[in-house]
Amino acid sequence: MFPLPNRSKSSRALAGTLLCLTLAACSAGEGNVASGNRDGVFHLGNGTEPQTIDPHVMSGSPEVRIARALFEGLVTKNPWTLEIEPGAAERWEFSEDRRVMTFHINPGARWSNGDPVTAEDFNWSLRRSLDPNMGNQLAYTLFPIKGAQDYARGDLEDPASLGIEVLDRLTLQITLDNPDPYFLALLATYPAYPVHRATVEAHGKATDRYTRWTRVENFVGNGPFVLKEWLLNRRLVVERSPTYWNRDKVGLNQIVFHPVENGVSEEKMFRSGQLHFTNQVPLSKIASYERYANSPYRQAQWQGTYYLMFNTLRQPFNDERVRRALTMAIDREKLVATVLGGTEVPTGALVPPHTPGYNSPDLLRHDPEQARALLAEAGYPNGEGWPDLEYIFNTSENHRKIAVAVQQMWKDELNVRVTLANQEWKVYLDSLDEKNYDLARMGWIASDLDPASFLNTFTTDSGINRTSFSDARYDEIMLELAPGTADPVARAALMHEAETILMKAVPMIPLYTYNSKHLVQPSVKGAPANVLDIFNFRYVSLDPDTPVWVGEE
Repeated sequence: MFPLPNRSKSSRALAGTLLCLTLAACSAGEGNVASGNRDGVFHLGNGTEPQTIDPHVMSGSPEVRIARALFEGLVTKNPWTLEIEPGAAERWEFSEDRRVMTFHINPGARWSNGDPVTAEDFNWSLRRSLDPNMGNQLAYTLFPIKGAQDYARGDLEDPASLGIEVLDRLTLQITLDNPDPYFLALLATYPAYPVHRATVEAHGKATDRYTRWTRVENFVGNGPFVLKEWLLNRRLVVERSPTYWNRDKVGLNQIVFHPVENGVSEEKMFRSGQLHFTNQVPLSKIASYERYANSPYRQAQWQGTYYLMFNTLRQPFNDERVRRALTMAIDREKLVATVLGGTEVPTGALVPPHTPGYNSPDLLRHDPEQARALLAEAGYPNGEGWPDLEYIFNTSENHRKIAVAVQQMWKDELNVRVTLANQEWKVYLDSLDEKNYDLARMGWIASDLDPASFLNTFTTDSGINRTSFSDARYDEIMLELAPGTADPVARAALMHEAETILMKAVPMIPLYTYNSKHLVQPSVKGAPANVLDIFNFRYVSLDPDTPVWVGEE
């Protein structure tokens, strides 16, 4: 709990009353956490209103978290060990050369409407995910499949030529171009989730985006939960699916995803007993929470990187000297220490420093003098002639603080100005996808510990490469040479070369490697901290006998 300042009893009582009125937490005497513990309803802060729940359209963390409840891939991940476990497939085996995987679908697996889950469901869904008309930004994660890259680019028209084959109703075979030690883990991620064909096609073409099949009254999924309610900008509710094959082991009755963009508001909701788990923690509150022995604050290493992106099609960011100057003017150590309270890890590389078996190049260092020389060489001595430019970020107090700090560093070191503008999440994603921006913030969270999870995002045709960076050698390494290299040391060396190319071109500015930061009620079980910061919702439960952690103003 937060300590109250030295005040009289009457003033403390008044403050408590006002806090209850402000948070609507004291009316009726019981908050969401208390009732949720009793009824098995998990209240989760989800950051923002989801753009979609179609797994072949989504790309943002708020959407992906919901998808993990509504869908299940062939395999899934254990939240403690991150090892692969059976999902819709009860078992699988590899060929001797590790290129062919044969999956045996659980005969008890069912869609939420009662239909059996079949091998054909995955065949059709994987083809949909890769279809160039689908516009799936994460289709490249499936490129290890034989023919997938050519199919996604439109160079291979016949989906039957893909390395995906239905052997019988419950047996699916996937053939890879080359052995890939990480591909099995990728099948646990949302681009590989199945969707219910009849439901999708009842509301448009297979590759239509944002159709009515994702509405509550139409939705059919195969995950441990099914869509119950979706009130725009208020809540999205899922309930335990009565048809899920492992339903007796699912510990929750419902999950309520709360779209709370404002970190201060979310922290108040947690402190007043309205949330079990927050999406973020305001930087200004972390020190206060860390003082308590029984603190609900949880910080852990996270496989993610926060960076700024240049639109390299726009002047002056089409000039590498300008991009490098702005990069070298940023003091990451100072940014993390002063603005972020030392809660992150400053980095000048895209791939996080704790990635097993891999070391990033060390190229982007703080050097204001060299930055000024580069900017002058590019035609902007002491900032003269600098154009009006805008730095956009999605609504978040933490993003705003970072933007203000970077804006000031550029003003102090280079005498250049940028305008800051925040945008609501859906608008922000549209701005990035349409390349309607000058400079923007972004974070990338990996689905596994493979450096390729980061580096593949900047290949020329990647839907996540919103910078327009393109390099033939980079593409060759990431799409041909590294995937075809079985030796892990040689593979790491190739990816180091690719990241060196990227860092020299600086289409983006890495700022820091994330630590995950959440407030977690002590009643929450089965949601351990892990380096991927993921839930496996079939393991999550709530202890009704654990007291609610409630803070004071």
